[in-house]
Amino acid sequence: MNIYGVVGWKNAGKTGLMERLVAEITARGFTVSTIKHAHHSFDVDHPGKDSFRHRAAGAREVLLASRNRWALMNELRDADEPPLTELLSKLSPVDLVLVEGYKRDAHPKIEAFRAATGNALIAAEDNSIRAVASDTALELDCPVFDLDDTTAIANFILAEVGL
Repeated sequence: MNIYGVVGWKNAGKTGLMERLVAEITARGFTVSTIKHAHHSFDVDHPGKDSFRHRAAGAREVLLASRNRWALMNELRDADEPPLTELLSKLSPVDLVLVEGYKRDAHPKIEAFRAATGNALIAAEDNSIRAVASDTALELDCPVFDLDDTTAIANFILAEVGL
């Protein structure tokens, strides 16, 4: 599988860019899956629901299924967070996996950057970042795209991974 990341600081536009890239690339006929890293605890389940009760009772994994979708929840309990490579191995084969976050991993990435956040560019210190999608003009040693130019960013990523 081809893997490409979208990184950036909080409020830099990562999620919006991911959403637009998934829509653009799937519209071109490619299959895409995503992985999103969260730095906080999250839950996709709700107290009182059967699947929540199964997990609360101690189940390590709970698979919830319907005719529309299925979801597998895995409770780490006291185990370490799995590395990105392990999570990727759990996905079904697709043309491209877009990864939001995991900025310290070595896969190729594009950085979403908004000047108003006041954060420094990650790309200045990380050679796994191949391009920057920005809301302001930047002079860098890598390609810089307008943050809203989804077509150009998608073209770049697809060329990078050979699709």
